[in-house]
Amino acid sequence: MGHFIEGEWQEGFYKPDSSGAFVRTQTVYRNPLEKEALFKKRYLLYVSLACPWAHRTLIARSLLGLKSHIDVAVVDWLMDDNSWSFNPERPGCTPDPLFNSHYMREVYLKSDPKYTGRVTVPVCWDKEKNGIVNNESREILRSLAQLATQKYDLGPNEQVDEIIDKLYNAVNNGVYRAGFATSQGAYDEAVTQLFQALEHWESVLGKQPFLAGQSFSEADICFFTTLIRFDPVYFVHFKCSHRRIVDYPNLWAYLRSIYQMNGVAETCNMDHIRHHYYESHRHINPFGIVARIPAAYLNSAHDRWQRFPQAIFPA
Repeated sequence: MGHFIEGEWQEGFYKPDSSGAFVRTQTVYRNPLEKEALFKKRYLLYVSLACPWAHRTLIARSLLGLKSHIDVAVVDWLMDDNSWSFNPERPGCTPDPLFNSHYMREVYLKSDPKYTGRVTVPVCWDKEKNGIVNNESREILRSLAQLATQKYDLGPNEQVDEIIDKLYNAVNNGVYRAGFATSQGAYDEAVTQLFQALEHWESVLGKQPFLAGQSFSEADICFFTTLIRFDPVYFVHFKCSHRRIVDYPNLWAYLRSIYQMNGVAETCNMDHIRHHYYESHRHINPFGIVARIPAAYLNSAHDRWQRFPQAIFPA
């Protein structure tokens, strides 16, 4: 889980701040995707099926009909001191189709031999320009939503942006702030904010089908990729143990409603998710023991569309 400094690999996990709080490093590559490049199949997405940030881009690629335009390379679920690796022998994983790399960090150096920063996924690679275009999940998600020709609008607007901003600190990154806290105070603050946010969205989703109202949007994708990992992983592994998602009637039905949309379930790999967290984070799970989880029944019936017949979502 190391990082690069001027192209030199340094081992080590994220350093907390002086209060013991987890601080996420900012991504480096922030260039917009181009429509011509997209439809000329110049882009390759490097992803992990375990990673909630990469999962956002896979859902958008599927829902927006972009699977034939953007190829995908899938890293192994295990992240060790050498970062993400390629292990095509593992079910669900692929080799690196461009460079036959063993580690994802090699791909970063192909783009910039003097790169400084973390090795993260997703990564959008331009095969013609031979470099990384973007490694910020929110921006890749937004670009795909704006460039896709499929007749569904993921609703990029100020309201959606405000919701995504709120979700990020309290929920999406909030589970990591709880799990990677190194002081009681930092953990308590993160968990309090997390469950206050979940209570808020439980109330909102009792009145409308989606976070921004009647229409499914980018915000729902960002929320979903955290929710689906919550009970199997975050509740136990990150000590987000006040309540499970199944204990929130509206959140639980909402989670199932999105999972059951055409094209979403195929992007979800619970084996990768569980094994990644429990076996990669040895500083909080030293023996790499993977917790058993009850059946989630993600395909069980829900009443969201009966309650909200005006809901608009990808068919």
